Parts: sequence; structure tokens; C-alpha cells
Amino acid sequence: MTTARLVMTVAMLAVVVGCSSGDPSRGGAAVSCAAVVTFENRDYLPTQDEGFAVGERLGTARIPECDDTPNDPDVAIPEGTTNAYLVEGRDPAEAIAVGDSPVSARLVEIR
Repeated sequence: MTTARLVMTVAMLAVVVGCSSGDPSRGGAAVSCAAVVTFENRDYLPTQDEGFAVGERLGTARIPECDDTPNDPDVAIPEGTTNAYLVEGRDPAEAIAVGDSPVSARLVEIR
């Protein structure tokens, strides 16, 4: 699986989880691990913000393995990596961009 496809899968799952998260004791889903990206020991989640400028490459971000639906092995996400980029005007401790290239990078923020 390419990094771009993995990042898109994570992003799509984040949207699905965002729409279905809630209190599991009341019939809602638990918070998902599917959208998490880790860089320099910090966890980031996707954001809807489209107005950002990608800066220099910072290094490699890790997409942890995620199986938050143990009864459905077909939706487990294997561990992967992707590029981490500076977001101009933002501290990397609060936000980075991730993707195969600066053009395809998506904004993620500290959770």
C-alpha cells in the first residue's frame, strides 16, 4: 500500500469515525485510533482546515497500526510511515502537514 493511499485511508476513516463517535454506553462508537499520526512522540489528528502553506520537510511521521474494530479484520490499518512537513506560521508542536509530497500533504493538529 502506498503512503498516499494509507494517508487517504486514515483520512477517510477519520471522517467516518467523526460522524459516528459518541458514548459507547449509549450506543455510540468509541473514539477511534484510525486517524492518529505520530511525529516526535506527539499524536496528531486530521483537521478540515484547507488554508495552510506547506514548508520544508521535517522528517518521517508514523501511522500506528490500528484495529479498533476487532470483529472486522478487513478494516485494520497496518503500521506505516509518511513525510512530515512544516506548516508555515505554525509551531510543529501544534500542527504539521503529512503526505507523500508537499502538494498532497494534509494538515494534522495535536490532539
